[in-house]
Amino acid sequence: MTPLRLLADIGGTNIRLAWQEQPGGPLQDTRVLPCAQYPTVDAAIRAYLTEVAIASPREAAFGIANPVTGDEVRMTNHSWSFSQSGLKQALGLQRLVVINDFTALALALPMLQPAQLRQVGGKAAVAGSAIALVGPGTGLGVSGLVFPPGARHGVPLAGEGGHVTLAAQTALEFDVLRILQARYGHVSAERAVCGAGLVDLYHAVRQLAQLGGAEVSSAAQVTELALQAQDPLALQALELFCAFLGNVAGNLALTLGARGGVYIGGGVVHRLGLWFDQSPFRERFEAKGRFQSYLSPIPCWVIDPSAAPALQGAARALDLAGAA
Repeated sequence: MTPLRLLADIGGTNIRLAWQEQPGGPLQDTRVLPCAQYPTVDAAIRAYLTEVAIASPREAAFGIANPVTGDEVRMTNHSWSFSQSGLKQALGLQRLVVINDFTALALALPMLQPAQLRQVGGKAAVAGSAIALVGPGTGLGVSGLVFPPGARHGVPLAGEGGHVTLAAQTALEFDVLRILQARYGHVSAERAVCGAGLVDLYHAVRQLAQLGGAEVSSAAQVTELALQAQDPLALQALELFCAFLGNVAGNLALTLGARGGVYIGGGVVHRLGLWFDQSPFRERFEAKGRFQSYLSPIPCWVIDPSAAPALQGAARALDLAGAA
């Protein structure tokens, strides 16, 4: 039997793919391919289909780290671009759904199991209240679920909240933002709260300290220096990263009224493990003056990405598109 649906989670660094035989079925042949190894998204998908011996799936859903506002899709943090209608025709699909990757992940939130989550502060979620989603990876994804009166399921948000203007709260943060502003002009949240942003934060604290330090080119190197070598500059950069993330997550929770909780996706935070729990994240999440008491009960959860929840969300998007 030809598999019914092809699923993809397309990030700036990797593309994760799987397929289902039917709606609600298990994910099959999950693979992660480096985007840099393929000139186009079409080439990466065809390589996957060849590897798992699938000739022509009938329908597909892709979550992509980019705004999806029309037929043409051009990635923010990678060189890939494509026409949705052209890709649908090239792959011989009867139906193709393309949505933002964090919109797809938001659709998967109600399906997450307790073993896939680690709570960081707060109390119990308020049923029926909005849910917030934020996650640093190659970029900074932001979404959420809202529950209109009478709605059976949450409605996912398709926005670009990772590009809001980043705010400073301490003298060090103001100094760091001045350095980032000199480099980028507008300093969005994503400029600091993502993998490349952690590298930039490390370079900024090195510059401010006027110390040599180590040369780094990846977030993994900064994390290793901080957590394994206890390098003081790397630790300072990592603490800044978590503080900025807490600030952004608290802003999102206030904006959405997210008493249903805040979920943290992406790969960066999950790799920090339990160190993240005692980082400045939670303190800064709640540090909203008169609304500290509003935020303090809101639970935050770190999502374990190993079960590919964004692919489950892409499958859910196909379900919803078919029911529309």
